[in-house]
Amino acid sequence: MKITTGLCALLIGVLFTSFTPPSWQIALLKYNGGGDWYANLETSLPNLIKFCNDNLKTNINAEQAIVDVGSPELFNYPFVHMTGHGNVVFSQQEAENLRRYLIGGGFIEISDNYGLDKFIRNQMKRVFPELDFVELPFSHPIYHQKFDFPGGLPKIHEHDGKAPQGFGLIYEGRLICFYDYECDLGDGWESYEVHKDSPEAHQKALKIGANILQYVLMGGTSADVTK
Repeated sequence: MKITTGLCALLIGVLFTSFTPPSWQIALLKYNGGGDWYANLETSLPNLIKFCNDNLKTNINAEQAIVDVGSPELFNYPFVHMTGHGNVVFSQQEAENLRRYLIGGGFIEISDNYGLDKFIRNQMKRVFPELDFVELPFSHPIYHQKFDFPGGLPKIHEHDGKAPQGFGLIYEGRLICFYDYECDLGDGWESYEVHKDSPEAHQKALKIGANILQYVLMGGTSADVTK
């Protein structure tokens, strides 16, 4: 499905004119700068996709895509996931491409795999100089989709002993980016043998990930963002 400025209307039309769930493919974002964009490559998104298809009855392609931040192929995916531990560098062309994608209806979920924060904040500021990350209140709909998280993000991995935080970028009233910090959702989605997370932590990570995808792909409101 090609993303255009009319993506929202298109998705609503599909939902109301078909008796079968609409089909999507989601992607892992590849970037430059030396950071390990591939940190959770093998099992993270595939596990989340399977969980959503099983529990939300979505029809997401079981195979994740990999897409360069500056590629026109970015516009093929309504949802992209970004993670890593280190440096991120967006060229001017890449920043402009990501901006057009997000303004046009796309969505990016960024997961700090520990060490990403100081780089991604600067680079997203290049994409949206006029926007700042804001911490989403626990009342935000993203925490109250299929699964209820009244206290916001769960703590999946310890980094610096800080509470997990969910930040957003809001463009003209629409949440276009969700950034999990001191949480590490991407690691939490991975299979047990990778990090040996407890089943409880793994399930919490998958459930909040499903909430994010449900919010993005199946409709949501940003009405509570500024409360």
